[in-house]
Amino acid sequence: MSEHRTKVAIVGASGYSGEELVRLLLQHPHVDLASVTSRQYAGQTLAQVFPRFAHHPPARTIRFCEPKVDLLARQAQVVFLALPHGVAAEFAVPLLQQGCQVIDLSADFRLKDPAIYKEFYGHDHPAPDLLARAVYGLPEIYRASIRGSLLVASPGCYPTGILVPLIPLLRARLVQPRGIIANSLSGVSGAGRKAEPAYLFCECHESVRAYGVPKHRHLSEIEEQLSLVAGTGVILQFTPHLVPVNRGILTTLYLEPVSPVSGPGGVSAVADPIAACYQAAYGEEPFVRLLEGKALPDTKNVVGTNVVELAWRLDPRTGRLIVISAEDNLVKGASGQAVQAMNIMRGYPETAGLL
Repeated sequence: MSEHRTKVAIVGASGYSGEELVRLLLQHPHVDLASVTSRQYAGQTLAQVFPRFAHHPPARTIRFCEPKVDLLARQAQVVFLALPHGVAAEFAVPLLQQGCQVIDLSADFRLKDPAIYKEFYGHDHPAPDLLARAVYGLPEIYRASIRGSLLVASPGCYPTGILVPLIPLLRARLVQPRGIIANSLSGVSGAGRKAEPAYLFCECHESVRAYGVPKHRHLSEIEEQLSLVAGTGVILQFTPHLVPVNRGILTTLYLEPVSPVSGPGGVSAVADPIAACYQAAYGEEPFVRLLEGKALPDTKNVVGTNVVELAWRLDPRTGRLIVISAEDNLVKGASGQAVQAMNIMRGYPETAGLL
């Protein structure tokens, strides 16, 4: 266990993911929060902007400031970028040049192919030369690559809820890489802290609706990661839905097993291999909870935590494997996962500040 402390900064700390980073880093046993930036709140203390942190002494003294790369590089060893795509890369390039480790919560470095980035995000990639250096920050899959890296691209919230349950099954060749369907339901905080009519209380309350159909931006990183594992191009049918809760994502995957469903009472030949696959992949993982018996994932059990819940069922009528996951979109789907990656990068216990 490393005994050193790390000075960290958050660029874009006024959004939901930024606020969650503040919460996690203020209580982290091996971290000193050195700087938070927000043009909107420059000059105000953390406690003034986020009164719920006022009991932390640093929150009463740390003030939001304008984001200035030279100052950030002097103040912090690790910089979290909680910024919109396209903007994050503008900070990542000079921060890396000045020796900082960068953890980006935007989509700017999640993809390896700049052409795919342009297809899904509508503009040329602002720093294509860095794409090969970036590590996709899903710790359960890329832990070894994250360790010692300088640039980590923290995965999106939907991709986390899809990739965690699906990658082990594809890697073990237990499910087909074709015909994959994913339906996800997300709380409103997934849209970010912004004043748009579609996300006002009266528009979201008592309302459930699909959006981003048929080509949500997160499809780009989901399909790229699945294709790398499968060794062939994977095309996913993905439909996200907005539901009237603050936070949490529930995802249901519909998969075709390599071995058909058979046996008395709907018992399948692949039932034991599925359980064994998940146990081998995640049995010792601190932030993946494999549910047993009749239990199914529920967002109320993961909100505020860095945990992904997983369960699966075999449907003998359709021959499909149904896999369900639940996560907090702001913790495991964003800020908590970023802190988990930082722990790995800096040699801290992976659970530090997250339990």
